Amino acid sequence: MSDDTRPVGTSDPHAVMAAEKFRKSRGLWRVLTFMALALVVILAWGRFGMPQTGGDHIARLVIDGTIATDPARLAAIDALAEDDSVKAVIVAINSPGGTTAGGEELYEALGQLRAAKPTVAVIKELGASAAYMTAIATDRIFARRLSIVGSIGVLYQHVNAGKLLETIGVDLDKVASGPLKAEPDFDEPMDGAPRAAIAALVDDSFQWFVDIVAERRGLTRPQALALADGRIVTGRMGIEAGLIDAIGGELEAIAWLEKERSVAPELNVRTVWPQPETGFDLLGTLLNGQARAVLGLPAGPITLDGLVSLWQVGAAS
Repeated sequence: MSDDTRPVGTSDPHAVMAAEKFRKSRGLWRVLTFMALALVVILAWGRFGMPQTGGDHIARLVIDGTIATDPARLAAIDALAEDDSVKAVIVAINSPGGTTAGGEELYEALGQLRAAKPTVAVIKELGASAAYMTAIATDRIFARRLSIVGSIGVLYQHVNAGKLLETIGVDLDKVASGPLKAEPDFDEPMDGAPRAAIAALVDDSFQWFVDIVAERRGLTRPQALALADGRIVTGRMGIEAGLIDAIGGELEAIAWLEKERSVAPELNVRTVWPQPETGFDLLGTLLNGQARAVLGLPAGPITLDGLVSLWQVGAAS
C-alpha cells in the first residue's frame, strides 16, 4: 500500500506553489504591458494628436488661477509679437488676481504686445485685482453679465500670533540690522513705524494701479479712485462703470476682431499659453502628481507672501 494517504484529487503542494507564482507573474506582466501601452499612447498623442502649428491664426493666452511672475509666460508673450502668423491675441482670463508684481509684469508685456497685434480680453467667471490689471492692458474687454470684475486695490495681510505663542510658552527674539528689518513680527501687532512703512508700500502700488485704470479706461482720476475701494461688480455693472467694454465671450471677441481690427474671418484659435504638455513631459507631470499623492503632499495653489492684488471672499483688495 502506498504511504501517500492524501485524498484523491488533492493537488501537489509544489504544483500549487508553481501555479500561484505563475499567476502573480502573469498579473505583473499585465500591469507592465498596460503601462507600456499607455506610454505609447501618450507619446503618439504628443507627436500626432496635438494641433500642428503653421498658417495664420488667432492666439489664445490663458490666464487662469493665481497670478505670479513667470519668465516662461513672458517669453511666450514676446514671441507672439514677432510671429507673423499670429493675427490677433485673445487673453482668456479666469483669475482672482495674485501678486502685484505678477500683474504688473502681465500689464507691461501685454502693452508691448498690443502695439504689435490686436488684443482682446475675455473674462470668464472672474477677473479681479491683478487679473483686472491684466485685462485693461488689451484693446477691448469682454465679460459675461454675471462675471466678477474689479477689486481695484492692493492688500498686505499680517497675522499676529503673539497670544497663541504666549499661551504655549514660546518666546521669540531676534537681532536685526535696523528697526524695520523683518517687521512686522508675527508675534506682535502691526502698529507704529512698521505699520506706517507697510502702508506706504501699499499706497505706492495702489496709486499706480489707479493711474493705469484711469489711463486705459478713459476715466478721470477721481472717477477711477471712486471705483478703487476694493469693490467687485458684475459684468453688467462693469459696463455702466466703464470698467469693461461689452458683454460676451470668445465668439463675440472674435467677431469684434473681424469687424474692428480687420482680422480675417474663420481663422483657427490656438492656445499658446500654457503650452500643452506632451510625450515625456506629460508623463513626468502625471508621475509627479502620483508621487505627491503617495507622499501625502498637497497639490493646491501657490502660497503668496507679501504685497498682493488678490480678490478673496472676506478680504477685498
